[in-house]
Amino acid sequence: MLTVNCPTCQTIVDWDDESQWKPFCSERCKLIDLGDWIDEKHKIVDKDDKQEYLIPDNGLPLSRD
Repeated sequence: MLTVNCPTCQTIVDWDDESQWKPFCSERCKLIDLGDWIDEKHKIVDKDDKQEYLIPDNGLPLSRD
């Protein structure tokens, strides 16, 4: 059987049809994660916005001005 760690609390979760909250161990951990998305603690990076990730030769991040 495949097992994964709950993304919120790291508890081991069985990955099967019986696991109601997978990949989370509980509704509580699922809601904590949802709250983190709402509070913008998580984000999906826009691959087309490469400017943000370029670093000039001096090692300093580029200004977005």
